[in-house]
Amino acid sequence: MNILLISASASPNSGNYYLLKAIAELFEKEHEVEVYQGLYEFELFSPPKLEQGIPNNISALQAKIKAADLIFLSTPEYTHNIPAVLKNLIEWCTASGEFSGKRLVPLTFTPHEPRGEYAMNSLTPSLQALEAEVLTQLPLYKSQMDIQEGQIILPDETKEMLQSLLSFF
Repeated sequence: MNILLISASASPNSGNYYLLKAIAELFEKEHEVEVYQGLYEFELFSPPKLEQGIPNNISALQAKIKAADLIFLSTPEYTHNIPAVLKNLIEWCTASGEFSGKRLVPLTFTPHEPRGEYAMNSLTPSLQALEAEVLTQLPLYKSQMDIQEGQIILPDETKEMLQSLLSFF
């Protein structure tokens, strides 16, 4: 299975990126996995820019989304919402339809409960508007993770949950 993991943080060294790297390591022996970060480099969407042509970095991610069998989309919560970089990705993909019918697992990765709830409540309707197949929602918290030298060690129960999710495919 081709699994794409997208970090929706505005920071290149975010906890969301390192979380996705840990998830990728869990799956990489049995699946083709790729962790994508770089939404913070995308040009700001506007309809006139769309008419001028999609920038190369955006069209490259759109191709990865099309090719993926499963997508994990990890987001922090900024001011009770999703980051602007994630909203920007959604806008670039609205007309082109890459997310339509895609199996997707949105997850929030925030410092502690209940943070992330507002971001998820904002993200899920947007993904449904794109006709993505949202399989489940996963709130994860930094307070529950073992972080050593910039590396996230997934707890056993999180590993089991993620592996059981893939067993349905």
